[in-house]
Amino acid sequence: MGQAKSDQRLREERLVFYREDIARIDEILGDFLDASAAKCALLVDKEGHMVTKRGNTSSFDLDTICALVAGSFAATKEMARLLGETEFTVMFHQGKRDNIQLALVGDRTLLTVIFDDKTTLGMVRLYANETAKELTEVFERRLGAPPRDSENLDQGFSTGAQDALDDIFG
Repeated sequence: MGQAKSDQRLREERLVFYREDIARIDEILGDFLDASAAKCALLVDKEGHMVTKRGNTSSFDLDTICALVAGSFAATKEMARLLGETEFTVMFHQGKRDNIQLALVGDRTLLTVIFDDKTTLGMVRLYANETAKELTEVFERRLGAPPRDSENLDQGFSTGAQDALDDIFG
């Protein structure tokens, strides 16, 4: 398989964000938190890896939450299939103190919002829909962008790395 084909396949299978993407995503999530009054917003890939977070997350075990969010969404996708749906795009869990809403953004990320009684589900849903649209635009721009060469690695580095590997492995 050629390098260009391999790069394209990787871009389609894995999320790749650059510094400016994360800065824009963080800005969008920050605006969402300001408008909705939610505690925090996480962007999680469908495999359960954190992409980025905003808000007050200090009291949460984020690694576990991200893994459970992905697992919950995967299970819900199967329930949807059994009911004849492609998938459910929004989930909501209500607790005594905190609530969590999960929304599919694009086809590979989940907007995870944790909120309490300082806001309402209606406010969260309203602003989450707008936020999901903005995030989808960021993702679509990235997917449509031509592949980047490594920003910090020039040909000299590649040659030096290859020489070092040749020395090690003969």
